[in-house]
Amino acid sequence: MTDEPPVRVALRVSDVTAASTLYQSFGFVPVGTVPGADGGLVMAILRRGPLQLLVDALIGIPFPDSARERRTKTGPRGLGVVIGLEVDDIDEAALRCEAAGCVISAGPENAPWGERYVEFEDPFGYAWKFFRVTDSTHDGLQSVHDLWFGQADS
Repeated sequence: MTDEPPVRVALRVSDVTAASTLYQSFGFVPVGTVPGADGGLVMAILRRGPLQLLVDALIGIPFPDSARERRTKTGPRGLGVVIGLEVDDIDEAALRCEAAGCVISAGPENAPWGERYVEFEDPFGYAWKFFRVTDSTHDGLQSVHDLWFGQADS
């Protein structure tokens, strides 16, 4: 690949083919695949704008045995990380994700900081947020502070 994107994220999943199909429905385009010794996929490379998504198999890639690798295989997947993508239609994307087995955790809703969003966990244990900026005139950080901690007295 000569046109390497500036941002890469790698996700370890139990089923590379199924995850690749789901992530393509998020707007990622397939770039390439790596078959394993048994012919099944151990890696799919997808791209969406400046983001390259490496979808790696939990089992089948000869990663060195280490404490981190053993923890990676047992999970949980992506704890503490949320991958955010801008999409055109939040409601349609939420319906599509739910139909694909994703679990919606928030939304779709309009946020006081000027975006419409939905947050969900995919069937492989990764958290995603689809968003669309609806009003760029908001002071987003102040709106978040006010929501979380209340408005300061004047």
